[in-house]
Amino acid sequence: MAACYHRSLRIQPAAIIFDYGNVLCQPQAPAAREAMATILNMSIAHFEESYWRYRLAFDEAALDPPMYWNSVAQRALTPAEIAQLTEIDSQSWAHPDPVMLNWAHQLRAAGLRTAILSNMPLPVRQHLDSVDWLPEFDQRTFSCDVRLAKPGREIYELCLNGLGVKPSTALFLDDRAENTRAAETLGIHSILFTTPADLAAALHSRFDTPVSLIATVK
Repeated sequence: MAACYHRSLRIQPAAIIFDYGNVLCQPQAPAAREAMATILNMSIAHFEESYWRYRLAFDEAALDPPMYWNSVAQRALTPAEIAQLTEIDSQSWAHPDPVMLNWAHQLRAAGLRTAILSNMPLPVRQHLDSVDWLPEFDQRTFSCDVRLAKPGREIYELCLNGLGVKPSTALFLDDRAENTRAAETLGIHSILFTTPADLAAALHSRFDTPVSLIATVK
């Protein structure tokens, strides 16, 4: 009886919205950053600072690849250098997290609506279109397609509208605190993602989902 009562107190979301980077995929490997820094003849620290300084504009498609990489490099790059950087960067965000992807697949198969809501530049999104390991989602909202980005409220609203659910019935997972906080101001339930194991514990204490993530964590 106590277990049933505890379960009744947990939130039953109608939809789960996944960030992509560092949630559905593994973090960008140091080797990829080192390779891009080498092409640009920059230190790792300088490269990372410049890479992220212009990234949001790239995610929103305010900068195209040549504009972005020339801004990162602070010089004019050759087309071959831009192509090489674009390829390394796109592949660096395409290493799947099998635990999270399997859970997303199982949730949708069980009838829960699922979505991706991601700040992502167009080349990375195009690269993902070619992979065979990304499961189906009911809604895919990418910043490069809508020219909006998290933590702005408009991109969350677009995702919710695409899913056809109210904020109070959605659960959002993201690895950046500013993004989960923004979701919460709209009334969306949120969990700051760190690892699948930590997420499983947070889900167990607060949410009732048709498929348990705990069962997929080994």
